[in-house]
Amino acid sequence: MSSAADDARYRPMVLIRRLFVEQGVGHWRKYAFAFVFMAVAAGCTAFSAYLIGNVINETYVNRNLPGIMVLGAITVALFALKGIATYGHTVLLSQIGNRIIADNQRAVFAKLLREGLGFFSDRHSTEFIARLTAGANAATQVINLLVMSLGRDLLSLIGLVTVMVVQDPVLSFFSFFVAPPAFLVLRKMVRRVYKIGRSQFQGGARIIETLQETLQGIRIVKAFTLEPVMRKRFDDNVAQVEHEANKMARVGARASPLMETLGGCAIAIAICYGGYRVLETGATPGQFFSFITAFLLAYEPAKRLARLNIELNSALVGVRVLFEVLDSPPSEAADDDKPALKVTERRIEFKNVDFAYRGEQPVLRGMSFVAEPGKLTALVGPSGGGKSTVFNLLMRFYDAHDGRVEVDGQEVTQVSRRSLREQIAYVGQETFLFRGTVRENIAFGKPGATEDEIIAAAKGAYAHDFIMAFPAGYETPVGEHGLQLSGGQRQRIAIARAFIKNAPIILLDEATAALDSESELAVREAMDRLSAGRTTLAIAHRLHTISHADRIFVIEGGHASESGRHDDLLAQGGRYATFYRLQLKDQEQPAPAAAATG
Repeated sequence: MSSAADDARYRPMVLIRRLFVEQGVGHWRKYAFAFVFMAVAAGCTAFSAYLIGNVINETYVNRNLPGIMVLGAITVALFALKGIATYGHTVLLSQIGNRIIADNQRAVFAKLLREGLGFFSDRHSTEFIARLTAGANAATQVINLLVMSLGRDLLSLIGLVTVMVVQDPVLSFFSFFVAPPAFLVLRKMVRRVYKIGRSQFQGGARIIETLQETLQGIRIVKAFTLEPVMRKRFDDNVAQVEHEANKMARVGARASPLMETLGGCAIAIAICYGGYRVLETGATPGQFFSFITAFLLAYEPAKRLARLNIELNSALVGVRVLFEVLDSPPSEAADDDKPALKVTERRIEFKNVDFAYRGEQPVLRGMSFVAEPGKLTALVGPSGGGKSTVFNLLMRFYDAHDGRVEVDGQEVTQVSRRSLREQIAYVGQETFLFRGTVRENIAFGKPGATEDEIIAAAKGAYAHDFIMAFPAGYETPVGEHGLQLSGGQRQRIAIARAFIKNAPIILLDEATAALDSESELAVREAMDRLSAGRTTLAIAHRLHTISHADRIFVIEGGHASESGRHDDLLAQGGRYATFYRLQLKDQEQPAPAAAATG
C-alpha cells in the first residue's frame, strides 16, 4: 500500500503535524483544560519539593512544632489538589483519545466501503483489521505522548528545576551535564526502533491472518488434518513477532544503564557538593534537602522526555499505516453527482465489451448480447468464459475497458453506482449471510422492511416453512457466515433477501446450486413468479435449471458463441448441445455403480 516514494509524506514530523492539525485541533478546549490540570499537578509537585526544605529547617534548626503542623496541613492540601488535578487531566485525555480512536475507526471503515472489488482482491482482509486497530490506537498514543510530555513531564521538570535553581544555582548548573550524552545515545536508536516497529506490525498482521483463515476454514482444516500445518504456520508467525519484540526490548532498554549511571553521578555530585555547603559554608540543611528532593523528583520526567523520541517513533509506525489507508485514492470514486439511473423497460445490453482483470489476460472480447425486459436470460458455458464478469460489469464492480454496458439505453458508467445497484437484486454463487437472525438477514434486502414483507419474501423463496420449524422462528441466529444453517437453507434466505428488495433487475449466479431437487423445483417456481415483469439474468452450470429460459447465451472465450432457446440450441447440435449431453452422461454414470454395489 506504500512505496519508497511515499517516505517523505510519512516522515515523523509530517505525521505529527497532521495528527494535531487534522485530529487534535478539534479538541483544543479539552486539551486546554487538561493543560491547566497538568500545570496545577506540576506546581504541586514542585512546591512540595520546595516545602521539604522548610520542614527540615523548622524541625532541626528552629524546632518549631506549630510551624511543622502548618506545613503538614499544607502538604495534605497540596497532595489532595495534585490528586484532583491528576484525575482531571487523565479523564479528559482519555475522553479525547477515545473519541479520536472512534473517529479513525469510522474513517477507515468508510474509506474501505468506498473501494472497489479490485482493491480487495490483491490484499488479505486481516491487513485492514490490523491497520484499523493498530492505526486508530497509535494516533491517540502519539498525541497523548506529546501532550503528556509537554504538560505533565515538561511542566513538572520546569517547576522542579526552578526549585533547584532557587536553592542552589551553581549545583543546578553542574547537574545538567548528564543531559547531552543521554540525548546523543537515544538519538542513534530512533531509526532502528522505527524499522523494528514496522516488522512487528507486519508480523502481527500475519498472526491475525493465520488465525482468521484457520477459524473460517476449520472444516477444511479438520477434514484434511491440517492442524499440524496451521499450528506450525501460526507458531512461526508468533516466533517472528516475539523475536522482533525482544529486539525492541533490547534496543529500547539499551540506554537505561548509561542514563542510570549518569543520573547516579549527578546525584552523587549533588550529595557531595550539598554536604560540603552545609558543613563548610553554613548553608541550611533545608536548602540541601529541598534541592535533593527536587532533583530526585525531576529525574523521572527528565528520563521520560529523553525517551520520548524512541516511544514516538515506535507509535508512529501505526500512524503511518493508518494514513496509508486514508490517503490512498479511492478505487471506486464517489459519483453521486451523476444522474440517477431511470429504469423503464428494464432492457440490458452489452455492446462489443472488452475487459481484463489483468492487462495481458482479456476475459471478455467483443461481448455483445441483449437481455430483453421481463424475460429470463441465461448465461451458460465453461468456467472462465466470462459469465461472472458480465455480472461484475453490470453492477459496476469493475468498468469495461471498451464497449458499452447499457440499461434502457443508459450507459452504466454515466449514472451513479448507487442508483444502478438499487435497481438490482443479486443472489451470488457463494451465499453470504451476516451475523444476526434470520429476520435481520432477509431484511438487509430492504432496510426498514415490515414483518409482513419479510414473511412474504420468505414464502416467495420457499423458506418460511423451515424457518418456522426452528424453535426461535425468524429470531433464529444464523451464526458466522450462516454456518448454523444448511447450504440449501442459506441459499433460500439469500433468495428471500433478493425477493424483498423488489428490484426490476434480478441477477442469479448459480442461485439454485446448493438446493436439493425438491427445493430446487420450488425455488424455480418462485423464480418464475419473481421474473414476471422483471429482467432476470441467470448464470447456470446445471443446464436443466435454465431449460425454461426465454433466451440462452453460450459464453465461451469471452463472447457469446451461441444463443437461442433450449430446444433450438439442442437442435443446432453446437456447443450447448455438447454441454447438455455431457451433463446427461454424468447423471447416468452413478446408476451402474450403484447397482454394482447393491
